[in-house]
Amino acid sequence: MIFNNYLLYNSLCERYFSVLKPLNKRHKEFIVSVLWLFLSIKGKINFLQLGRYGKLCEQSIRQWFDKPFDFLGFNAGLVSDYCSERTVIGFDPTFIPKAGKKTHGVGRFWSGCAGAPKPGIEICGIAAIDLDNRIAMHLESVQTLPKTDKNLIECYVGMLIDRKTKLQEISKIIVADAYFSKETFVSPLCDAGFTVVSKLREDARMTYIIEPVKTGKRGRTKTVGDKVDTKNLDLNHFTEIKTDNENEKAFTAIVKSTALKRNIRVVIVQKTTNKKTVSIEIYFSNDTKMSADEIIKIYRTRFQIEFLYRDAKQHTGLTNCQARGKEKLHFHFNMSLTAVSVARAVHWFSIEKEKRKEFSLTDIKTMNYNALLLNRFLCTFAVNPNLLKNNQKVKELIVFGTIAA
Repeated sequence: MIFNNYLLYNSLCERYFSVLKPLNKRHKEFIVSVLWLFLSIKGKINFLQLGRYGKLCEQSIRQWFDKPFDFLGFNAGLVSDYCSERTVIGFDPTFIPKAGKKTHGVGRFWSGCAGAPKPGIEICGIAAIDLDNRIAMHLESVQTLPKTDKNLIECYVGMLIDRKTKLQEISKIIVADAYFSKETFVSPLCDAGFTVVSKLREDARMTYIIEPVKTGKRGRTKTVGDKVDTKNLDLNHFTEIKTDNENEKAFTAIVKSTALKRNIRVVIVQKTTNKKTVSIEIYFSNDTKMSADEIIKIYRTRFQIEFLYRDAKQHTGLTNCQARGKEKLHFHFNMSLTAVSVARAVHWFSIEKEKRKEFSLTDIKTMNYNALLLNRFLCTFAVNPNLLKNNQKVKELIVFGTIAA
């Protein structure tokens, strides 16, 4: 017996297999079956577990993980069909704990949870962030290599530019956190046709843009304005904009960024308590025509990519991979994140927008696990679940243990 969720995943995958590089029947069946297991198995998801719960042995699964699959093409099709037109590209590296001298790309990388570099591997996640639906959908993850001729920023830029054609079909706007507000990151992407939205440090040096005026005095004409004091803004240059939060004041202007070596539009948000400024946030875009509201919306929605990683780590085994080879690691990480996107497409986007609640994988995993286990019992004991006396009991067992059945 095959339950409804499996059929939904299968039909969705078949829709996008046709636009990818031709796959044989066995490869298609493997992708769907592994996707189903990633969304069904409780606990760790690795080769041993996939062999226990699936139809293939552990060694066969290891061999299939070596075969290439176009995750970017598959997920791009998913995004174009389900996400709104107001979609941007999110970019964010994440740390994966991993050991072993023979593991591809193992080294020391920054761990946000530990707040320090740790031994392991790093993957750079590229996701589509839907601004209207406030949700992130995975596109592709690429592993960072610790020992190359390039520095980290150059590696990150290369990853995005290599995929420029497919990414720009989705959006030409890239949003990344404050770490990437560097000239070596922003300038190459701007030259490649992207618009970068990010965040500057509170003490970032910016100057007002002025028109050179000849004074008739000796010396060079002044071309650079005064330094921007974020706590005491010159309202002749800055314009105040309305915000929904009473404890925030937002101002926008076009200024010259010393670090980025270009003119940018900045939005300075002053957070106040008892009419005293307690913190300042500086968002920017290299597109000076972009509206201030759009810049704030894009950057603050960027955090949805973190929820994508969270769901993958908690539910679809992002940190459980047993592989050491480059291809197997790439397949596991992308399948883990793709499984979250497929679940969102099938179980969240299919609901009318007005009726949607916050997306959670917990109930989906519980129902899929119940269906997987129940299917084994029904096949072993030759029980027909479609009989009228069994039908209702099967439905009750599938939703057993869910938070909201």
